Amino acid sequence: MFKELIVILVIALVVFGTKRLRNMGGDLGGAIKNFKDAMKGDTTPEEGRKVETIDAEVIDKSKH
Repeated sequence: MFKELIVILVIALVVFGTKRLRNMGGDLGGAIKNFKDAMKGDTTPEEGRKVETIDAEVIDKSKH
C-alpha cells in the first residue's frame, strides 16, 4: 500500500510540477477550511437575533 502511494505521488510530481502541486495543496486546504467554517453555521442564539416584520400586499398578476 505504501509503495503505491509513493508511485502516485511521484507521478503527480512529474505531471504537475512542485509549484503547481503546492498551489493545489494550498487551494485544497483553503477550500476545506471554508467548508468547515460554513458547516459551523451561525452561532448566534435565536433569542439574540433581531427580527423585523414587513407589511406587504400581495398582487395577483394572473387577474390582469
